[in-house]
Amino acid sequence: MTIPLVVVGCGGHGREVLTIARAMDAATGRPRWRLLGFVDDRPSEENLKRMQRLDVPCLGGVAWLRDAPPDTHHVIGIGDPRVRRAVAARVDAYGTAAASLVHPAATIGPDIVHGPGFVAFPGARATTNITVGRHVHLNQNATVGHDCTLADFVSVYPLAAVSGDCHLAEGALVGTTAAVLQGLRVGRDSTVGAGACVVRDVPDGVVVKGVPAR
Repeated sequence: MTIPLVVVGCGGHGREVLTIARAMDAATGRPRWRLLGFVDDRPSEENLKRMQRLDVPCLGGVAWLRDAPPDTHHVIGIGDPRVRRAVAARVDAYGTAAASLVHPAATIGPDIVHGPGFVAFPGARATTNITVGRHVHLNQNATVGHDCTLADFVSVYPLAAVSGDCHLAEGALVGTTAAVLQGLRVGRDSTVGAGACVVRDVPDGVVVKGVPAR
């Protein structure tokens, strides 16, 4: 029996999330997801054309989920963690369940505990004894080391490396090719810029960049 799935957000990130669901089904040969389409409040004309090329419809705005069949699941395909959190607050009120998607080319090790809405993109690596919150996204070829905690709505962007025993607070974003060294904390809603190297704790609500990150 397949599960109806709706992707929230039809931008590039959302369309990449769609490919994860398709790859999961292809890898097992036993389809789990029945892709109903995307919901998006303000889809661009270009993204509507791109959805047509994927042969997936736009069902309407996010409020479409309010009257969705009771077994419908959703996954939020939005890269920015703060926007993802705001959308999740709306979607949760509609009562659909959040799906977690792990690409078959991702590696998720033993004792990884994650909340609903977790998405692991192709090439993502999470080693062992890691706690992951709700709607966390590990993007392509991102790595997370042992004993880390990633709170709700964290994003680790492509090729970023989070070393062992780190704590990423709610809404933290680690940019493309950035590194967070062993045992450090990145604060709530803080951003580690692309290519940065974090060598000391990052407080809440700031942007750090450079090597070392400041």
